[in-house]
Amino acid sequence: MLSKVIICGVDTTGLPKLTAQENEVLMEKLKKGDRAARDTFIVGNMRLVLSLVKRFWAKNANADDVFQAGCVGLIKAIDNFDLRFGVKFSTYAVPMILGEIKRFLRDGNSLRVSRSIRDTAYRILKVREAIEGRDEEATIEKIAAEMQVKEREVVYALDAISDPVSIYDPVYNKTGDTLTLVDQLCDESQSDEIWTEHVALREAIERLTERERKILMLRYYEGKTQTEISAEVGISQAQVSRLEKNALGAIRREIS
Repeated sequence: MLSKVIICGVDTTGLPKLTAQENEVLMEKLKKGDRAARDTFIVGNMRLVLSLVKRFWAKNANADDVFQAGCVGLIKAIDNFDLRFGVKFSTYAVPMILGEIKRFLRDGNSLRVSRSIRDTAYRILKVREAIEGRDEEATIEKIAAEMQVKEREVVYALDAISDPVSIYDPVYNKTGDTLTLVDQLCDESQSDEIWTEHVALREAIERLTERERKILMLRYYEGKTQTEISAEVGISQAQVSRLEKNALGAIRREIS
């Protein structure tokens, strides 16, 4: 994608570059309703869009779509810019172009995040920026305290707007040995220790009598009471209780 020149049918190497003075003159004209000046201004500032689009190559988004979103942001910036702002147009336009691109990437994400959560996350980012602007560490606790929300709400909102990560993304690559995220995942319920305990438990159960195994099966797998088991097996409830107790004791001795 880095070597791509044609974006949205536009040869980006041939985009014109306007001087600051030319930008000012065209802006004055287009604000007075000059359509030709507006078109020239838009094309002349597409290089600004392109420079910002390059930041998002790693997002795996279609370059044409991202460039179009950036151009939408450029046009919005042109429509909302006021000559009385006293700043260069590019200074005003960059945040608006970036915002439009990020909105496109966010809305195009298969993982949908509610507007309220996104708004909370963006307020958190502003608070974090303000805290860091005071040369303080923007911890979760400090952000939550300043926003008067719970810490878990801060964590949840920030996680919601984070880009999803593929489990096959490399997290380490040295001397040709690539380690991916999936290599770091494990099922703790299937650890060697748990597996060994399961084997020992199965062997201990196999050493019980057939009647003891049946009582434990009915009691702990089917959830029946001792009274129900006594009726099914054909022995007294007291005998069921004694056999159950003896079986559990034998298993404990086997696996301890």
